[in-house]
Amino acid sequence: MQLELRHLEAVCRIAEAGSLGRAAVRLGVSQPALSAQLRRIERVAGGELFLRGRSGVEPTPLGEFVLAKARLVLGEMDALAAGARAVAPDAPLRLGCILLVLVDRLMERLEEVLAGREIAVTVEHSVTTLTRQLGAGRYDAVLYGEVNDHEVPLPEGVTARTLVPKEPFCVRLSAGHPLAAKERIALAELAGESWMTLVEDDDGGPEALVAACARAGFAPLLRHRVADRKMHYDLIAAGRAVSLSQPTAPPAAGTVLRPLEGDPVTGRIRLAWNRAAVPARHAELLYRAAAGAYVANVGTNAFHREWWEARPELHPALGDLP
Repeated sequence: MQLELRHLEAVCRIAEAGSLGRAAVRLGVSQPALSAQLRRIERVAGGELFLRGRSGVEPTPLGEFVLAKARLVLGEMDALAAGARAVAPDAPLRLGCILLVLVDRLMERLEEVLAGREIAVTVEHSVTTLTRQLGAGRYDAVLYGEVNDHEVPLPEGVTARTLVPKEPFCVRLSAGHPLAAKERIALAELAGESWMTLVEDDDGGPEALVAACARAGFAPLLRHRVADRKMHYDLIAAGRAVSLSQPTAPPAAGTVLRPLEGDPVTGRIRLAWNRAAVPARHAELLYRAAAGAYVANVGTNAFHREWWEARPELHPALGDLP
């Protein structure tokens, strides 16, 4: 076996994630498959690249050497892809997103503001994957979230703009739950519940949930990770889990959304784009389309509309939308 770019990328993702499990999620493979791949890479490299421990993995001296070379090679390939993309005529606009609520309305808005241009929208489950592929030139722009104080590192040559600086996460629970009749729920009242973990594990969300629950006096029982929306909602409707949710989320049969007292977990929505691939005018149109898609969902839940209308300083600069 010879080392290929995908092997170098796997090694870098393992180092960045700090564990095989987290790296497997970001790479979209199973942990056993990634472990087997790492063993093959180590046989070619001539030794262990990572020391495995109970708290994760740490690069060995050989691993540090391979990582340094891998980052150089991948960086050159990224520059090649981005440069070729920048000079390609009439290329489609490629937008990567995490599964934000506004994505449902985004295509309609993009067709309005970028009429006549081919648009490709892809949903990812990892912010790290989004930003990595933005730097590699596989996406022209990405739309992503950050939770509480977490800041997503961005590659060089990228500009970012905040769409929504703050939104309070709420909780989705079964309509038959004893707390469903309350207008607002204290996080401490959810101690002992089974939680649906967030699909994205690298936007600060899991850490924010655990920290907020600790302040409320308990450790959350994280039991389910489900990317499929219908299955996600069905588990909650059946009373088998509760989950954090964006406050603009739509209704789902058998469930209710309730705000959390004190807004213990908040999110931020940002747009980032490759300056070499997206002209300033198109970046502005992208911003307007995404902002308009978000604002269109504000009235979905009355509690969030009231919260939002009381904070005009958080509203995106929409200008004159088409």
